[in-house]
Amino acid sequence: MNWRPGASLSSLREAALLRRSIHAWMELQGVLEVQTPALSGAAATDPHVLSIRTDSGRFLHTSPEFPMKRLLAAHACEIAESGSLERQPDLYQIATVFRAEESGRFHNTEFTLLEWYRVGMDHVELMADLETLLQSVWQAFGKSWPGVQSRRYGEEVHRLLGVWPEQMTSTDTIADYFAAADRSYPEAIATDVDAALDLFMDEFVLPEFAPDAFTLLVDYPASQSALARLGQDDQGREVAQRFELYFGQVELANGFHELSDAATQRVRFESDLLKRERLGVASVPVDEHLLDALSAGLPDCAGIALGLERLHMVLAQHEHIREVLSFDDQRA
Repeated sequence: MNWRPGASLSSLREAALLRRSIHAWMELQGVLEVQTPALSGAAATDPHVLSIRTDSGRFLHTSPEFPMKRLLAAHACEIAESGSLERQPDLYQIATVFRAEESGRFHNTEFTLLEWYRVGMDHVELMADLETLLQSVWQAFGKSWPGVQSRRYGEEVHRLLGVWPEQMTSTDTIADYFAAADRSYPEAIATDVDAALDLFMDEFVLPEFAPDAFTLLVDYPASQSALARLGQDDQGREVAQRFELYFGQVELANGFHELSDAATQRVRFESDLLKRERLGVASVPVDEHLLDALSAGLPDCAGIALGLERLHMVLAQHEHIREVLSFDDQRA
């Protein structure tokens, strides 16, 4: 047993400066800070996101996304009903969240997300917004700006496999690529094209990312749209309007041009639940409050979740997440 914290005093000071710099940037941008509940009667349906269920049957949230979208929809209704000319406020939150994944170098069960929503922006504008925030944080720490590179998901797949993601009806091409590279390929994903694509990206594309700079991976396959809208890339191919931010191979953030159609979102939730059943993952209640809010009218917006502990690790070059947490899973 070790009663002492994993983070040093200097690391805790870094964490405090990181939060101050974010609050200052949000204040400067006029983004409204909000707080939403950590406990919910519903949970994220994503088969790869595992919620913690309490004895009361409620769930510790894995992200504040759903209630923040409810706030956005409610504010839109309030402004419309009042006849006010007030501008719809952008929102942000620094929230403690919980995911029942195995603890390791980059994950702790309890961690912190910075989540923010920009009304009237799409995912492209949000990427520029994100870069501005990161530059401000780097400046607050007196660090040299490492720069941001960009890659397109579909183009990376086509470059290495010779086919576009939407052309794949089986995982055979990916399995063959693993075999040619003498790499192991799990049979468990043999029928799941999206899972195989993600593993392919992790194993063969992410290692090509610059180790000392940010990389934005954009325009995901439409089949991986999750909570994002569908649109077209520069070549007219249908893609999900979402992106992920990496530093080296470390995933830091996930952003969407937010889907606002309740019926489509319900279909995606139900599809998630069927996939959970196939994978043997426990079912969870769908968030009907969110669907009602979408039906009422979510304003056109883009939103992003950014892992603060991972950002802190990158910023101050820490090797393990325990070095940026006061008490990690093993000490809590």
